[in-house]
Order: sequence, then C-alpha cells, then structure tokens
Amino acid sequence: MIKQYIYNFLSKIYAFIKIIIRNWEDEGLILQAKTLMTSKDWKSSIKDVGRIEDKEFKVYSQFGDDGIIQFLVSILNISNKYFIEFGVADFFESNCHFLMVNNNWKGLVIDGSTKNIQRVKNSSIYSRYNLNAINEFITKDNIMDIISSEIEEKIGLLHIDLDGNDYWILNEIDFDLLSPEIVILEYNYIFGHERKITVPYDESFNRFKNHHCGLFFGASLAALNSSMLDKGYIFIGSNVARNNAYFIKSNKSELINKVDLSAEYVDANFRISRDKKGVLDYVQPNHIIEDMRGLKVYNVETNELEEF
Repeated sequence: MIKQYIYNFLSKIYAFIKIIIRNWEDEGLILQAKTLMTSKDWKSSIKDVGRIEDKEFKVYSQFGDDGIIQFLVSILNISNKYFIEFGVADFFESNCHFLMVNNNWKGLVIDGSTKNIQRVKNSSIYSRYNLNAINEFITKDNIMDIISSEIEEKIGLLHIDLDGNDYWILNEIDFDLLSPEIVILEYNYIFGHERKITVPYDESFNRFKNHHCGLFFGASLAALNSSMLDKGYIFIGSNVARNNAYFIKSNKSELINKVDLSAEYVDANFRISRDKKGVLDYVQPNHIIEDMRGLKVYNVETNELEEF
C-alpha cells in the first residue's frame, strides 16, 4: 500500500516536471524535420507506388502524423490555411501543433478539460500564433454552434479525436460550410474493418463507462469511411500506428492513391487497455475483443443496435 502511494506520488511529480520543461517550439526538432522534407525520398510521389505512411515523421504528433500532414499539405495546394482539432488535450502532443509552428496556420482547438485549455493559453505559443482554444464538452447539439461562432471560412484540415462519439459528431459537421481539404479521423481498431459499427450515442460518453479496459469507444474504420464517402471524400490510408484514418476530397484523387479498406487495415500494436483498478495491463487485443463480446454497438448500415 505504501509502495503504491509512493509510486503514484512520484508519477505525479514526474508528469508535472515534464509539463514545466516542455519546449513548444523545439528548434532542433523543427530543423531536423525541415531537413528531412528537402530529401528526394520524402518529396517523391506516392501516386503509383508507396503509401502515406512512408512520409511519417514525428515532431509533436503522438505518432508519425506530422510527416503525413506535411506531405499532404505540400501536394494539395491548400489555400485556406486553417485547422480545427477536437479532443486535443493541452495541444502539446497533437497533430496540428507542428502544422501551426512550421507552416504558420491558424487554428481552433476544442477540449472538454478546463485544465488542458488553460495550459494551451499559458503556453509560449498562444500569443505567437493565431490559435483559439475553447473549453467545451462537445455534443451533437453544440458542435456547429461552437464552430460557427468562431469561424466564417472554409478550412484546410479537420481532425476529430474524441475517444467517444466521433461518428455522431462527424455527421453533425456542416461540410458544405467548412469544406476541409484534409480530414483525419481516429478509428477504433478493436472494432475491425468489416462491420460498420460505432458506440451508441451518449451525450456524457466516457470510454471507461461500459468496460474497464477503456477500448469501447468511437467507430470502426468501415463506419467512418461510409460516412466520408457520402460527403464526397476518399480514404487514402492511415498512419503506421493504425489509429488515424486520412481522407481527401474525391476531386483530388489524381494526386494520390485511393486505398482499399481491407488492404490497408492492420491491427494496431499499441496496448493501452486497463484493468479494473485503472492500471495499464498490456492485454492483447484478441483477449479484449472476447471480453467485450455482448456490449451493444450501433450498426450504421442497418441503423440498429447489435451485439459487438
């Protein structure tokens, strides 16, 4: 008991120190990324061969998404240099952080935590760039009100990473108004790629509510792809980590390969499940899937609830 208390106490101190010493504009990392982007290999086309994951590198993104985003921005000729990112925590380890400091994009970030948003506003970059950080818990009913009150223009990139009602929020976005050139959607690899399923909508959704592992959230890649096809977008691949799916407008398909969903789908390797005490237990996905059998998911094709 005492050992656990000491461990928890030291973990909190370590986390606090990490926040204090953060470098929001790491010149060394940014220079390395800029150098990499001048290489012939990185600039080479992937229209006929290759995949977007070949362009990965990480500066501030959790995985290699910084590189993918930079590559897409370089080939799509985006005029509206504005991003919207949901579920960013405190924005430090996010997909649009590097896009802002390297390309000078404007942006809107939204998170449900007051503490997270205050950290963004207290950061060294908040006054140096045109970034608007809003503390709101996103629902189907308020998302477009929030966005409409802040921007009146089309945008270059939309990223949704809510660990919950992602599919439902996606379908409330006015794509005619925003018309994003790039859309990044987090998907739940536990749900596979064949079934078009999502968690049922719950305004107060918490990913630990239905199962202690914390992996009953979001939507399958197939469900998100179905929605994006209806909006006029094509799936062009995902990051190596297999948690973020990338979409561009179908009229830009001559610039990059459309990717077959079944060919692209690979189980993720990260292990973030938790035991009943909330501690990481590193359980393999196949065991988690079996443990979650019987939970109710919503099939977006049949519009009915069914068992996972």
